Amino acid sequence: MSRLAQTAGLTDIQQEILATVRDFVDKEIIPVATGLEHRDEYPQQIVDGLKELGLFGLMIPEEYGGLGESLLTYALCVEEIARGWMSVSGIINTHFIVAYMLKQHGTQEQKETFLPRMAAGEVRGAFSMSEPGLGSDVSAITSKGVREGDEYVLNGQKMWLTNGGTSTLVAVLCRSDEGHPEGTAPHKSMTTFLVEKEPGFGEVRPGLTIPGKIDKMGYKGVDTTELIMDGLRIPANRVLGGVTGRGFYQMMDGVEVGRVNVAARGCGVAQRAFELGVSYAQQRHTFGKAIAQHQAIQFKLAEMATKVEAAHAMMVNAARKKDSGERNDLEAGMAKYLASEYCKEVVEDAFRIHGGYGFSKEYEIERLYREAPMLLIGEGTAEIQKMIIGRRLLEEYRFQG
Repeated sequence: MSRLAQTAGLTDIQQEILATVRDFVDKEIIPVATGLEHRDEYPQQIVDGLKELGLFGLMIPEEYGGLGESLLTYALCVEEIARGWMSVSGIINTHFIVAYMLKQHGTQEQKETFLPRMAAGEVRGAFSMSEPGLGSDVSAITSKGVREGDEYVLNGQKMWLTNGGTSTLVAVLCRSDEGHPEGTAPHKSMTTFLVEKEPGFGEVRPGLTIPGKIDKMGYKGVDTTELIMDGLRIPANRVLGGVTGRGFYQMMDGVEVGRVNVAARGCGVAQRAFELGVSYAQQRHTFGKAIAQHQAIQFKLAEMATKVEAAHAMMVNAARKKDSGERNDLEAGMAKYLASEYCKEVVEDAFRIHGGYGFSKEYEIERLYREAPMLLIGEGTAEIQKMIIGRRLLEEYRFQG
């Protein structure tokens, strides 16, 4: 077990779960991750293993067939999985955001319909806010759902769906003006629709097309796609929570979970980069001794380890805050911002320690170097996190003049 990034106060069950996941990562993910990533191959065998471990139901309540664990347990598992291969953690992240949104905001019928199958990994979740013309500016969404009798007709184009091809249930945020007069604030006229579909690419149900995988610099293996709705009809009972106009708040609640997840991913990737860097530094020799014996490298390792520890502590704090039922947008924003920035820096330092070999695809650090930048963008850029943090700080420290 690593000396870094330990978490105090865990139960025996949590420790057992984490030990099982770490063992799975060491034996089933790390040995094959780089080869799968270079081929951009979906890790079906790994996903099947995660299903057997019950991880797709980790946070789903026991009454729906899940393990009923906390966000902290989930985040620590994500940290371990990302240490092995970040793409695998992405596969379960979007699934859990949708499961969380259903648990928190779904109708009883929606929970009973989807959560047991999601816990078993039979239904796989994805969620969709971004569009080709927008990312963080959610208020500018143009996709629209219009009611026609007992159905809604959805039209629009979505972007950056993780699990877009392999998922069978997508939570899609659209405008819905029904019951919201002209002039209503944009965030009050948005609705989350639960869209069921077949896995795969092309037309996956009438009116719904998944064009294909987006070719990315990193974060390979997992399928990232567009989603095109052209006259897509879904029943009215597939409005999340059964009431229109609440989609923005539902999505933001889910994104807070997602930001803790991204922070955990950053922690995991940074841990792996440190492991690779400290190991290589003891094997590589220059000027008659291992480069780890040179003060310049020791300083670098010290900085890397400190960043790993700091990011982990903030991630754990954000998860525990959410578990307590308290508002955690400040803590989640800070954790996501710090962990993603530190991850980039730790990975680059490990890359530098590897010297020329870090540029070779034969070395694992090359893959991490391409993966880390995605965390700077996913679930809101650093600039968006700073806006959230700044606004919340002004709420907490309002000038009393």
